[in-house]
Amino acid sequence: MNAIKRFGSAMIVPVLMFAFFGIVLGFATLFKNPSIMGSIADSGTAWTKVWTVIESGGWTIFNHMEIVFVVGLPISLAKKASGHATLAALMGYLMFNTFINAILTQWPHTFGANFNKGVENVTGLKAIAGIDTLDTNILGAIIISSIVTWIHNRYYSKKLPEMLGIFQGLTFVVTISFFVMLPIALITCIVWPTVQDAISSLQGFIIGSGYVGVWLYHFLERVLIPTGLHHFIYAPVEVGPVVVNDGLKAEWFRHVNDFAKSTKPLKDQFHYGFMLQGNGKVFGAIGIALAMYSTTPKENKKKVAALLIPATLTAVVVGITEPLEFTFLFIAPYLFVIHAILAATMDTIMYGFGLVGNFGGGLIDFFATNWIPLGQNHWMTYLIQIIIGLIFTGIYFVVFRFLILKFDIPLPGRKKEEENVKLYSKNDYKESKGGATTTASTGNEYEDKAIYYLEGLGGADNIKDVTNCATRLRLTVNDPEKVEGNDYFIHNQQAHGLVKSGKNVQVIVGMSVPQVREAFEEILNNK
Repeated sequence: MNAIKRFGSAMIVPVLMFAFFGIVLGFATLFKNPSIMGSIADSGTAWTKVWTVIESGGWTIFNHMEIVFVVGLPISLAKKASGHATLAALMGYLMFNTFINAILTQWPHTFGANFNKGVENVTGLKAIAGIDTLDTNILGAIIISSIVTWIHNRYYSKKLPEMLGIFQGLTFVVTISFFVMLPIALITCIVWPTVQDAISSLQGFIIGSGYVGVWLYHFLERVLIPTGLHHFIYAPVEVGPVVVNDGLKAEWFRHVNDFAKSTKPLKDQFHYGFMLQGNGKVFGAIGIALAMYSTTPKENKKKVAALLIPATLTAVVVGITEPLEFTFLFIAPYLFVIHAILAATMDTIMYGFGLVGNFGGGLIDFFATNWIPLGQNHWMTYLIQIIIGLIFTGIYFVVFRFLILKFDIPLPGRKKEEENVKLYSKNDYKESKGGATTTASTGNEYEDKAIYYLEGLGGADNIKDVTNCATRLRLTVNDPEKVEGNDYFIHNQQAHGLVKSGKNVQVIVGMSVPQVREAFEEILNNK
């Protein structure tokens, strides 16, 4: 399970980049639409040519998703020298596809693939990094990258005899990968047609599942967040082949210009009711925050508001909900399940009223990739979305307020005598324990947090491995008894919380977690 969680969090590294490129494509769609921009956006104008160039850059990640995942996964999966691991993974993937190309070229009739027709004209074939090969999409990229990273973790530090010293490290990993990729390429040529048939059947099943599939997808995507397994729900759908071959994000942006110009209902043009989970992040987060605020005693309302406002804005604007959700997850997990049920129900109802599109994040996604470029012809759909969303904001508020009061859930600030909600510094904590105070700040916020976390996690000798997802530092420790409790990590707002499950530990850092992880690993490497 730890390996699965680690792998799931590694997928977030490349996935996070899709938001920016999606925004670029959304604005390009807007500014190239003559019905919105007028004659300046007519075909052949300088304005249109400039935005066509910008739009081509927006397609970079979608046209090269396989390469992005190949080099992105080792950043988190490699236990040492991640830069060398990414290069090894890229080399392994290039060798894999080169072997496939050679096998299919030498025995075209045996495997039923003919490059002479052009890969763009044959289903199941694709040019990847200039190599005509099987279209194994990101599934193949993830498998190959994972295999090479495993080889790297096992053999990168292998000491060879002095006379073979030149082959140590990266070269040794690539050498082993060369001999591993050849049989894997052969096996792929044999079994991949069957895998493609299975994927096609899965696509048909999911699309045919209708509202049940839409509800189940959004429920699982939300309820699995505490485990870190939600990456395995949305990533294969949004950027993988589970629903359509190139992922729903690429499918949406590939046709968004046509959607913007057409007056046909969006649901008749784009039939997939997924990627709507952002509605729970926007409308649900507001209702939850209001319920938490309204149940706080008057004397603590200002302090709680100071905590809730930035956490709620983070959820609403960029779609990162963990700082808010984890506030009540630790204390009352059943509230999180109710949150997942309400969010999935809201998304399914919106889909029933015709809402489809790229609503996976916060308001930035809503405006840039949906409302602004498509608003002229589809404003009624978006108005209905907002109305349903605000109704659910009210439902969230009523349900959460009732449960908080009914069961007297001790959320931050609800105790009248609680003078401080989050205030203690590390020095205060150590003094309360009778220990020495901490050393002075390094002047770098990320390094300070890394040092603080490392001490709370039992020191460098207690760390087995470390990685991160969008907001959490994920670690495996040798002795969980050496890890401090949740209070240690939330003091002075050093972190948003701590999750422990055996030797698996997650420190909820926030959006700065990549920089904190780099500082953390730098400290470990210098120990």
